[in-house]
Amino acid sequence: MSDQPIQRVAIVGASGRIGGAFAAAVQKTGKHVVTALTRAGSTGTIPEGVKRVEVDYSNEDSLVEALKGQQFLAITLGVSAGPDVHPRIITAAKKAGVSYVMPNIYGYPLATLDASAISRSDLYATVTLERFQEVIDKGPAPPIALSCGFWYEWSLALGEEWFGFTIKDRKVTFFDDGKRQITSSTWEQCGRALAALVSLPESKLAEYKGKFVRIESFHVSQREMLDSLHRVLGTTDADWEITFESSEKRIKDGAEAMKTGNRRGFAKMLYCGVFTPSNPVSDFEATSNAELGLSVEDLDERTKVAIEMVESGWDPLPAMGDV
Repeated sequence: MSDQPIQRVAIVGASGRIGGAFAAAVQKTGKHVVTALTRAGSTGTIPEGVKRVEVDYSNEDSLVEALKGQQFLAITLGVSAGPDVHPRIITAAKKAGVSYVMPNIYGYPLATLDASAISRSDLYATVTLERFQEVIDKGPAPPIALSCGFWYEWSLALGEEWFGFTIKDRKVTFFDDGKRQITSSTWEQCGRALAALVSLPESKLAEYKGKFVRIESFHVSQREMLDSLHRVLGTTDADWEITFESSEKRIKDGAEAMKTGNRRGFAKMLYCGVFTPSNPVSDFEATSNAELGLSVEDLDERTKVAIEMVESGWDPLPAMGDV
């Protein structure tokens, strides 16, 4: 095993928010050749200096050809990607001889890899374990998963079903008392984490196989988010419509909404479930921050970014990758 860093990094979804942050940060190190796999004919923008290779995601041979010679593959998929895309990429990575795979399971680490110990109602843990296991079963090596919590700016800007905020209307729904802290990260912090990870000596990088790389930007509650919004906007509680909802009711309502085909119901269940005190991993310790030399971030600066996203009329769907 080499004491030098790997050189070739491929990224699926480099025109999206997280994939773009990955590509830009790794490219910035100057230590790697970064390749973005994109759909044929895609008009998505990728960071300067990153090599673009067009692929047909429905064709395994196309993926294998694009991945030949790559050492590390980071997968970031948009919500529109079909359920067959992720396993097909994993299989192609193995056939192409890729040594390291980071699957599309950014969020919270699993408390257990024992499927029988995970509740069927815990949709996040179920999907995370499925994709982790896909790499074990079909991939070239055990996965390296990046656990970063929910993306802060994204989740704050998206709307009430996510972090509970409707910034434009100055409304917030606190889950229970709104004081439960969770671990959250910015896209830029995730990019810095991947760049630091692939810049390690390969002998050190290999030690992360089969593990969750735990990073963070903030430990933050809804109450602290609102306080940050006040500091940036110059508002007070009196300027906001603040309501409280029990997590039990919110999760139940989300499940009912899902039955009617309302996908926002899933967001309500997923996010509120993370804020519940019984969640064993939502406030995890980011042990990899120190290992990777990650910087300390300013909460208000990132809150300002979320506000700017909302005020610009940001549409999340194009930002979720071009796969």
